[in-house]
Amino acid sequence: MEWRKMVPSITPWKLPLPSTTKIPSDRQTAWCSLSSQVRFPATFQTLESWGRENVYLLFPADLYQITMAYAYWKAGKKDSFAVFDLFFRKNPFDGEYTIFAGLEEVLRYIYCFQFSEDDMGYIRSIMPAGTEEEFFQYLADMTTRDISVYAVPEGSIVFPREPLIRVEGPLPVAQMLETTLLTLVNFPSLVATNAARIRHAAGPSKELFEFGLRRAQGPDGGLSASKYVYIGGFDGTSNTLAGKLFGIPVRGTHAHSFVAAFTDLTSLKNKMMKHRKTGVEVDFVALSQKYRAEMAPLFQVIDNEIDGSGANNGELAAFTQYAMAFPNGFLALVDTFDTLRSGLLNFCAVAKALADLDYKAVGIRIDSGDLAYLSKQARQFFKTVANRFGLPWLANAKIVASNDLKEETIYALNEQNHQIDSFGVGTHLVTCQKQPALGCVYKLVEVDGHPRIKLSQDVAKLTMPGRKTIYRLSGGSGNEALIDLIQRVSEPPPEPGKRILCRHPFEESKRAYVLPTTVEALHVLYYQNGHVFHDRLPSMEDVRANVQRNLVNLRNDHMRRLNPTPYKVAVSPDLYDYVHDLWLANAPIGELS
Repeated sequence: MEWRKMVPSITPWKLPLPSTTKIPSDRQTAWCSLSSQVRFPATFQTLESWGRENVYLLFPADLYQITMAYAYWKAGKKDSFAVFDLFFRKNPFDGEYTIFAGLEEVLRYIYCFQFSEDDMGYIRSIMPAGTEEEFFQYLADMTTRDISVYAVPEGSIVFPREPLIRVEGPLPVAQMLETTLLTLVNFPSLVATNAARIRHAAGPSKELFEFGLRRAQGPDGGLSASKYVYIGGFDGTSNTLAGKLFGIPVRGTHAHSFVAAFTDLTSLKNKMMKHRKTGVEVDFVALSQKYRAEMAPLFQVIDNEIDGSGANNGELAAFTQYAMAFPNGFLALVDTFDTLRSGLLNFCAVAKALADLDYKAVGIRIDSGDLAYLSKQARQFFKTVANRFGLPWLANAKIVASNDLKEETIYALNEQNHQIDSFGVGTHLVTCQKQPALGCVYKLVEVDGHPRIKLSQDVAKLTMPGRKTIYRLSGGSGNEALIDLIQRVSEPPPEPGKRILCRHPFEESKRAYVLPTTVEALHVLYYQNGHVFHDRLPSMEDVRANVQRNLVNLRNDHMRRLNPTPYKVAVSPDLYDYVHDLWLANAPIGELS
């Protein structure tokens, strides 16, 4: 179809380079290429080996970033040095922790940032008549060479008020990055946190697969979800594009429609199958029918010569054909008609026929009904058939459950002692239905060395001024995370083994001494002078491992589902005084008369 040639397969914010586009030659690298944009490489040093056509990065910005840039330019503030903090105010999902994700895409965007001639044409059309040509030339020449980016490592557990990313550089340039940075951090962090919470609910031994592409907010949202759900602790995805681009393991079986597509056994065109080792060909369909008749009494299903069995013949036909296509990976969806009286019986009959040909069936998927009860019944049937027909491996056949699962559902299943081995989670995972937005904000905290603060009658919306950094103080028998300490960059770092006074940012009476055994500096310099420090960027597998390492170091009471203990984020005494002095200096004083 001709339209397919016109719409390339691209990720958000990207389009092919138009012939008129001019970007600096050093920006025309593989890091701004299609493949590098969408793939999370094993190591970032390998990016230049993926040469595909360069692509042009669109500028997703809100209008006010362009209008502010113009006002800054007219006010003579284009060279003002600014510091912005990106942070959030409340943990999602009624929890007390958040997984920071999206940093790699943030750095890629900043590295590739440049307005094209097409962009400039559009900007001219939306700016007021009379806007100076010199301003448009200023935008056309705008780069991020003078921007510096400090951030928490991707995959870290983070908490409210902590500056996840600190951006320093020329005021209009740093301001221009606002919306895109928020977009690239908000959803990835939210969905990675959702995945981590579901992983915690399921436990480390259960398999978790993301099945949410069809329910996601568009294919780009589905692709992002697959990537960051994997980082958050899932084992794989049904999304083949995510598998192709990011190397995420892909999993899937068949749908109810596959079962419904077969109506009976007599119309099957393919019935013969060869033994795996000997190559001897047998009538696989007849063999499956034979074993179904023998197993029917175990399932309390009526068997007779006319109908063959009370189990559905079309379903048996579908299972035989799927097993013949995938003899080493036969996993059947068993709830199309009746899980206990048809699906399980048909599966076990086909599994036994496969065993005769030296293959092992994988298991079943249940997509409806009482999942806890059905999984326990299925496990019992597997054990009975395994014992009766000499198939010891069948007792441990995999049971996969889907059906609109979410964190709360998995906790409920745990309480019922389910026998499920794997969960396929879709809608509630990728859409974050419980809380669809994280609420990150991007606030100015310093201009030309002068601290800036935003005041509000709602204390939660006060900002902490100045250039700040974060330290994680750990201790105790398990070296667990005790508290995060925010302090001014100019302060000496806290030291292990020395008592440190930690204060609540706004409440004077809340303070405590902490004696840490280890101190971890959380901010890392990732971008400066137009250069990305690739050696500081981990692989996706390393980011995934970092999530689990952080979770292990967090106390269980911080992660429990109901009434979790808030994790403490404190400020140093110096920062406390700095904030409160500036607060008083900027708060207007009323007069009563």
